[in-house]
Amino acid sequence: MSALSIAPVTMSSREIAELTGKRHPDVKRDIERMMIELKEDASKFAHIYLDSMNRQQSEYHLDRELTETLLLGYSAPLRRKVLARLRELEGILADPAAALNDPATLRSILLQNVEKVIALEAQVSELRPAHDALLRISTADGSLCITEAAKALQMRPKDLFQWLRQNGWIYRRPGAAHDLGYQSKTTAGLLEHKVTTVLRADGSEKVTEQVRITAKGLTKLASLIKPALGSVA
Repeated sequence: MSALSIAPVTMSSREIAELTGKRHPDVKRDIERMMIELKEDASKFAHIYLDSMNRQQSEYHLDRELTETLLLGYSAPLRRKVLARLRELEGILADPAAALNDPATLRSILLQNVEKVIALEAQVSELRPAHDALLRISTADGSLCITEAAKALQMRPKDLFQWLRQNGWIYRRPGAAHDLGYQSKTTAGLLEHKVTTVLRADGSEKVTEQVRITAKGLTKLASLIKPALGSVA
């Protein structure tokens, strides 16, 4: 298997500008006009590159057909230069090892990888706040009643109660007035039981027990319930 993967031959608007001596903004404008006439979405061909000051800029990558279509509006000498470069690129595609000796092709390959890295970094940036929030929750002390946990998960309390019962987190004994957590969930530290003693008006004591969701349990529920809700939508 070759260690170097070459994409189908394309030519960037920057390279077309270099070969024709035109300004890159002018070439981009020509491409955008062409796309309008062809009823194509120009954004499908747009790519990001970093300029000499490490700023993100846009360019277009055109296949051979679109490149030749663009060149119809250019002079014969300019068309000849660009088409010669296309033939050179096609020769390199036939012999991938030759790409190692072609700076322009290597640059294109590197730019494609940079684009992927930029896209991944953007995804990580979007996910980081949610990850940090879950991390803070998972390391927090204390626990929440199911109603409070539902608010934290941005869902209705009755929906959370239903989910917990259907998925083996809590149950209720026949005739009992409160829910209990399954032993497996309390052993795993996802649930805990809080026992409270209440003094009645007649001076007697009443012992109540409440199942509560720990910080670890809330973090687990956030990862289980949100994807499940998303798959239903």
